[in-house]
Amino acid sequence: MSLAVVASRALDGLDAPAVHVEVQLANGLPCFTLVGLADTEVKESRERVRAALQHSGFQFPHNKRITVNLAPADLPKESGRFDLPIALGILAADGVLDAARLAACEFAGELSLAGELRPVRGALALALAARRDGGGRTLVLPAASAGSAARVGGLDVRGAATLLEVVQALLPGEAAEPLSPARPPPAEPGEPAPDLRDVRGQAAAKRALEIAAAGAHSLLLVGPPGTGKSMLAARLPGLLPAMDDEEALVSAALQGLAPQALDGAGFGRRPVRSPHHSASAVALVGGGSPPRPGEISLAHGGVLFLDELPEFARAALEALREPLETGRVTISRAARQAQFPARFQLVAAMNPCPCGWLGAFAATGRACRCGADGVARYRSRLSGPLLDRIDLQIEVPAVRPAELMGAPSGESSAAVAARVAAARSRQLDRQGEPNGRLGAADTDRCCVAEAAARRLLQTAAEKLGWSGRRLHRTLRVARTIADLDGAATIGVTTMAEALQLQRGLDAAD
Repeated sequence: MSLAVVASRALDGLDAPAVHVEVQLANGLPCFTLVGLADTEVKESRERVRAALQHSGFQFPHNKRITVNLAPADLPKESGRFDLPIALGILAADGVLDAARLAACEFAGELSLAGELRPVRGALALALAARRDGGGRTLVLPAASAGSAARVGGLDVRGAATLLEVVQALLPGEAAEPLSPARPPPAEPGEPAPDLRDVRGQAAAKRALEIAAAGAHSLLLVGPPGTGKSMLAARLPGLLPAMDDEEALVSAALQGLAPQALDGAGFGRRPVRSPHHSASAVALVGGGSPPRPGEISLAHGGVLFLDELPEFARAALEALREPLETGRVTISRAARQAQFPARFQLVAAMNPCPCGWLGAFAATGRACRCGADGVARYRSRLSGPLLDRIDLQIEVPAVRPAELMGAPSGESSAAVAARVAAARSRQLDRQGEPNGRLGAADTDRCCVAEAAARRLLQTAAEKLGWSGRRLHRTLRVARTIADLDGAATIGVTTMAEALQLQRGLDAAD
C-alpha cells in the first residue's frame, strides 16, 4: 500500500482554502473511489484523469484499488481544478515522481482526455490566497491561467501546457526539466474614456459629478429624457483616480470568478457595470450554487450604473441597501456562506415621472400628463431607506435647443480629474479613505464645520425631517467640496452647496 499527498486549493467565494489531495494505491478489487464532498464535476475527473495519463504515456494502475480523498471533507469541492493534482497523486503513489519536489508545489488544472491543461476559473483568487498563507510553495497552473496569477507579487508561479510537462518537472534526480516562471500578460490598451467636454451645458450636474468622483459618493441623476444623464454617468470613470495594485488585484480576481469573464481582462482599469433594469436581485448581489459574485461585486472598485432606476424590481433595489453601507455582501445558503467585497460607486438615473416630462414644459413645450397620483406611485418604487443612502441627488433639467447649440465646450475630463486626484489625496492623507466611506466617529472627527455652517445644516435637517444618516452624508459631501477648494474647514458657502446637492426629486417637481 502506498500513499501520496498533493497540495491544491478550492474556491469559496473570493477565498481559496487549502485542500490536500490524498491518493492511496492498495491491493484489492480494482476500483477508483473519490471522496471528500466532491461535486459532480470533480467526480467526473476519474475518467479524465484515466484517459489523460494513458495518452501522456503513463501506465494507469488498473489492478489497484485507488482511493482519492479531498480534505478537509466538510469543504465543498467544485469544477475540474482537481484533475491535475489527482493525476499527480496517482503517479506519486506509484513511485514515478519525486516526493520532495511534489511537496514544494501547489497544483490546479483541468485535464483534457489528451493530457492538455485547460484554464481554471479564479486563478487570481488562488494566487492571492497562496500569498496570504505565506507563499512558500510554487503555484503550478495551466499556461492560460498562470499569466494572470503571476500578477501577484511575492509568489512563484509556473505554467504548463500539458500533464507531461508537469510530470517532467517533478521527476527524481537530473531527469527533471523545470517549468519556466510565468510572466504577467502585457497591459491591454483600453479604449479612450469619453470626455466630459462632450456634455454641453449642465454645469451643476458636471459639478456634482466632480464632487462624487472626489469623495467616492453615490449619485442620483433626475431629469427628463435626453438631458444627458447617461452621458454624465459614462464620464465618471474617466474622472476617478487610478487603482492601486491591491485594488486592481482584488477587482481582477472578482472578474475572474464570473463565468463569462476572463481572469485579468482589463487589469488596472476601474470596472464599469451597467445591468439592464430587468436584472433580478440575484443578478445584482450574487448567488447560485456555488455562490458567484453579482453585478455589485463585479463593480468593486469601480462604477455601478443603474439607468431607469424605478424600473428595477423592488427586491433588487432593496438588496443594495446593506452593501451601500458596509461595502460587502454575504450570500447565505443552507449548506454554505460566501462573502464578496462590494465597494462600488453607485450612479443611478431616473425620469421625474412615468412620462418623463414633469417640469420640462418651459424648455421643450411638452407637458406632463401623469397627474399627481401617477407621479407619487412612480416615485414610491424607490424606498426612503434606499434614497437615504444616496449621497448626491441632483436635477438634470431640460435645456432649450438654442442654449444647447450655443453652449461652449466645458472643461476636459483631464482637467477635472486633476482636481479630483488632489482632493482624494488630501482625504487619504487625513483619514486613509475617501470621505464617502467615513464612519460616524470619523465623520465627527474629520468633517469640522464652522458654527454658522453647522447651524445651517441643523436648520435644514429639522425642516426637511432628515434622518441622522442623511445629515452625516450631507456633512461628508460638504467635506469633499471643501477638499476640492483646498479649505481646512467647512464654511457656510460650502455647506449651502452641499444642501443644494440633496434636492434632486424636489427640484424636479
